[in-house]
Amino acid sequence: MTELRLRAIADLPEVRPGDDLGRLLAPRVPAGEGVLVVAQKIVSKAEGRIVQLSQVEPSPKAEELAGKTEKDPRLVEVILGETVRIVRAVPGVLICETRHGLICANAGVDQSNAADDDTALLLPADPDASARRLRRALGPSRAVIVSDTFGRPWREGLVDVAIGVAGLAPLQDQRGTRDRRGRLLQVTVMAVADQLAAAAGILMQKESGRPAVWIEGVQPGGSGKLRDLLRDPARDLFR
Repeated sequence: MTELRLRAIADLPEVRPGDDLGRLLAPRVPAGEGVLVVAQKIVSKAEGRIVQLSQVEPSPKAEELAGKTEKDPRLVEVILGETVRIVRAVPGVLICETRHGLICANAGVDQSNAADDDTALLLPADPDASARRLRRALGPSRAVIVSDTFGRPWREGLVDVAIGVAGLAPLQDQRGTRDRRGRLLQVTVMAVADQLAAAAGILMQKESGRPAVWIEGVQPGGSGKLRDLLRDPARDLFR
């Protein structure tokens, strides 16, 4: 690749539960090969991954954790329902491992750009399946990445990463090739899906109302899944 061209998908209507997201996106995606990066929020909305906090009864565990983290006990109960492991809980911060294997704030449960203060959005149940459904609507010459905004250990700020992928190998393994000086690469594996998600995130600011970005200059191909991007616990030096 020597050039990438990114453009936000314009005029996408407000997505509601039950909407056929592929049908909404397909006529708005330019012709030709490329990668469509779609924000998790609209995928979750279309798939009905929405909880009304007024209908949530916090458990004693949620009440205890809410007191420790200074969060709404109802929201904590929703977070616990998406969590397999609490990684860190301090005032204002609750880091969890989700059923997908993601380690992130609040198990990905979010209220930004929700319909109201009583509404929380969950991550898609199977983001890879969500990406595959969207790709079927767009055609085989397009790849799809479902993205979400994550914090990063040891670095300030947020960046978009891939949480679902279809029609694209999420990793580019360069081990065994040589650099320009002929030195053998031994550890270089590039997270291409994350790189593309981060690039698209520049055009996906939360207040912009632009939850999908088309990227030209990347040839779709290969296969893979979210789990490819997650480090095996056996090789995780910080777990």
